[in-house]
Amino acid sequence: MNNVILTGRLVADPELKTTPSGVEVTSFRIAVNQNYVKQGEERKADFFNVVAWRQTAAFICRYFHKGDGIDIVGKLQSRSYMANDGSNRYVVEVVADSVEFPLSNSKKEEQGFNQTTAVPSTPSQAVDVSQLTVDDDLPF
Repeated sequence: MNNVILTGRLVADPELKTTPSGVEVTSFRIAVNQNYVKQGEERKADFFNVVAWRQTAAFICRYFHKGDGIDIVGKLQSRSYMANDGSNRYVVEVVADSVEFPLSNSKKEEQGFNQTTAVPSTPSQAVDVSQLTVDDDLPF
């Protein structure tokens, strides 16, 4: 099973690009704090490359900026390419299926955004679990 769930902060402003066939895409990095801190040291973070496509990419570029918190649900993807010097390079990145505003992102709360807003790659994937009761059938 290839599932990734990350909560972090954007390292830089995401930039929306369009492929030659007209598909919107953005790639960006997030910093995710590690859970533990050694005594006397600062908290460390791991950095992850993220790619988002179509309406998810447009949503990220419109509402998220450098330093903003972001919750990402997606999958890992590995790929290779040839660098300018002729060597093969390998990359592992997260492909975002959906993103949300984290619960602790008070800046977005002030702007009136709902914390359960999710932008999936296909509209049928969004489920607001907070509105379900114990008797409701879950879609998964």
